[in-house]
Amino acid sequence: MTDADTGSGQVASRRKFLKKAGLAAGGAAATALAAPSIARAEPTVLKMQAAWGGGIFLENAKSYVDRVHAMAGKDLKIDLLAVNAVVKTSQMQDAVHRGVLDAAHYVPAYWYSKSKTASLFGTGPCFGWSSQEVLGWVNYGGGQELFDELMASLGLNVVSFFNSPMPAQPLGWFKEEIKDASQMSGLKYRTVGLAADVLLEMGMSVVQLPGGEIQPAMKSGLIDAAEFNNPTSDRDFGMQDVSKHYHLASFHQSQEFFEITFNKGKYESLPAELQAVLKYASEAENSNFYWHNTKRYSEDLEKLKGQGVNVYRTPDSVMAAQLKAWDVVVDRISGEDEFFAKVIASQKAYAKEVMNYLNLNQPDYKLAYDHHFGS
Repeated sequence: MTDADTGSGQVASRRKFLKKAGLAAGGAAATALAAPSIARAEPTVLKMQAAWGGGIFLENAKSYVDRVHAMAGKDLKIDLLAVNAVVKTSQMQDAVHRGVLDAAHYVPAYWYSKSKTASLFGTGPCFGWSSQEVLGWVNYGGGQELFDELMASLGLNVVSFFNSPMPAQPLGWFKEEIKDASQMSGLKYRTVGLAADVLLEMGMSVVQLPGGEIQPAMKSGLIDAAEFNNPTSDRDFGMQDVSKHYHLASFHQSQEFFEITFNKGKYESLPAELQAVLKYASEAENSNFYWHNTKRYSEDLEKLKGQGVNVYRTPDSVMAAQLKAWDVVVDRISGEDEFFAKVIASQKAYAKEVMNYLNLNQPDYKLAYDHHFGS
């Protein structure tokens, strides 16, 4: 065999190889062209109405939605609607139950008329704990299980998560400085939930109004005093235009947080990973709310002072009277409602154990504050 013969054989072999490769490539291309395109599944869209028409609470609701979107990617979207977009605030839970809404962002005090036990999830008596510890009870003390039991007993087709531990709500806005509990008697006062029962026990006349109606009601004289939730929302409502006397600290609603409710059928139809997104986005928003809102509240409190508002800490005599009123209300309802009493017992057991540790361990932060900044 000569070198020439070897070369020609190699050329022939290369031609056969290239021809076969070309046919294979062409076949693959034809197969690719013939294969049907796979359409990407459309995202699941949940319609959620918030109890807020604007302001910082609607920002908080949007923050939760943003976390869901970031975690779920293109698989799940929440269409966030403002207050009254589909139904009135008082009808939101029923709308979620029926599937008219897929979800709602509000607080249990807005539907507690179905069961006064609802107020124990955020607007109940203070057993020496803050909203942070109440959420601890919800997650690790049996509170979530008791809430689910309550929903089942009411026949409600909903699944709820709780988040966003609110600082204690101010006692609110008055026509004059409150120096003693005796000044509270007879005042027409706005609040919501079980706090209404407590303040009635203290001798006040209570009116339950939506947030947007508080300032006009006080301006017109329909009410003498009012609370909503925090300095930022109060300033947005224009409360500084109808009163110059603002009292911080109170036990009427000292440990509230948000409830995010989903239609149970809709929630359970989602893949497990998307159910987890809705739950854990709630937990993530828990921290963000506290960090974000306490900063805003402190800034707006200073702005209120700059607008001529006198800010006071509520006298101990008023808060002591509130605790006594809570005792009366809790004992009365516990005697009427076995499940209410069951939830109270669970809360007390948790608070007694956890707050014993925290009270022994936590230093007096005000002592340190006064050391650096004065009282």
